[in-house]
Amino acid sequence: MAKRLLSRRNFLRNTSCAAIGSTTLMNTLTNLKFINSAAAVNGFTDYKAMVVLLLGGGNDAYNMLIPYDDASHAQYTVTRSNLALPKIDPDDASRNLRPLDYTDDAGKELAVHYAMPNMETMFKDGNLSFVTNVGTLIQPTTKAQVYDGSAQLPLGLYSHSDQVMHWQTGIPQERIAQGWGGKIADMFNACNDNENISLNLSLSGNNVFQTGQNTVEFSLSTYGATELEGISEPWQIPTAKRNTINSMIDQYYDDIFKRTYVDIVKVGKEGAEEYNAAIEAQNLTTQFSENRLSEQLQLVAKTIAARDTLGMKRQIFFIDYGGFDMHDEVLYTHEGLLSEIDTALGEFNDAMTELQTQDMVTTFSLSEFARTLTSNGQGSDHAWGSNAFIMGGAVNGGEVFGTYPDLDLDNNLELGGGVLLPTVATDQYFGDIASWFGVENSELIELFPNIDNFDSIYNGNPLGLLM
Repeated sequence: MAKRLLSRRNFLRNTSCAAIGSTTLMNTLTNLKFINSAAAVNGFTDYKAMVVLLLGGGNDAYNMLIPYDDASHAQYTVTRSNLALPKIDPDDASRNLRPLDYTDDAGKELAVHYAMPNMETMFKDGNLSFVTNVGTLIQPTTKAQVYDGSAQLPLGLYSHSDQVMHWQTGIPQERIAQGWGGKIADMFNACNDNENISLNLSLSGNNVFQTGQNTVEFSLSTYGATELEGISEPWQIPTAKRNTINSMIDQYYDDIFKRTYVDIVKVGKEGAEEYNAAIEAQNLTTQFSENRLSEQLQLVAKTIAARDTLGMKRQIFFIDYGGFDMHDEVLYTHEGLLSEIDTALGEFNDAMTELQTQDMVTTFSLSEFARTLTSNGQGSDHAWGSNAFIMGGAVNGGEVFGTYPDLDLDNNLELGGGVLLPTVATDQYFGDIASWFGVENSELIELFPNIDNFDSIYNGNPLGLLM
């Protein structure tokens, strides 16, 4: 019997995963509910959404959040050499760093990249904060422990594939295919009234973050829900495809595998039609730019606007915004990426204000690692401790959580080559967000099994990121 159940599970996953990006097969596993939490049984009366922005490739985070006081900036300039950004550009005032009017407990003043005017404003208005020197950790770790090999370190520490996986799973000592967003969906999917559309919505196709044991992501493009290939196209051949698919799903099959497959296709078709109709009815006055991230966040905003129509109490959106693996031409490329992010987040913040959902939606960044503080000539290489941002009305805004590190070489966190040992674990960062979303403290250990290594009695809010 166990073997038969496993085969059926593999069948479901294999048929759905093979079709991601061109069909909604993956969108339809949402009716396989995994109800194992009190919240899922009792339901939520409020609405909350996470918007996850993966800065794929490794963000050069110390040119995003930059020391600004004279002594710290001078130290930064020596270490970063030709990658350092001047406080004041003598030729172009628009390229001056943007001070946050923030001083930490050690007396460091901080600024953001000149391409981030909207994020500067949101920080000062209390709608955005940063988490500094955050990274994958299994246990609190010192430089000496790294050197003598006594600390357990994340697998594949400087590997893109491993580190981007660990940020999505929250389990850096293992290579697994289930993400913490997927596990939350397993807990909470039954809280939504809609069985055709998952709690998890992806604008970047299949991803580890949203893959759970019994739930997967609902696939979106900037045009809406991704439908079965050929199902909505005009003309003769696509029409024949559509008629064949409709004929297939109208049949009854004795074979359980065939019946399950057809049920998946049918629910996916219905879910896509329902979703697209709800989105088309939404009209926002907020204007979004014609760039890829703005268009994606515009669809997220419309989906949030349609939350009641779609019967949603909890939603998680995932966007993989890549291009950060910059081993050369870092200054020019990074400026363009940060500018696009800043523009899109500013527009999204305006849309949340328009919808009066600011307190209900939290947007935050992931990136597998920072880049080295030292230059490799025209770029930077893979490092470890990074800086992240978190935005929304529920955020304790205008703060930098964690201790911004000294950026001189050979300090007590610098491991060589400009690599910084993190002092904030991803578990702490993610634990705050999951708690705000409604995960009980007792269930956080299921999401982040290392979290007790950093908070012996976990209170659901170790950093205080969210109210």
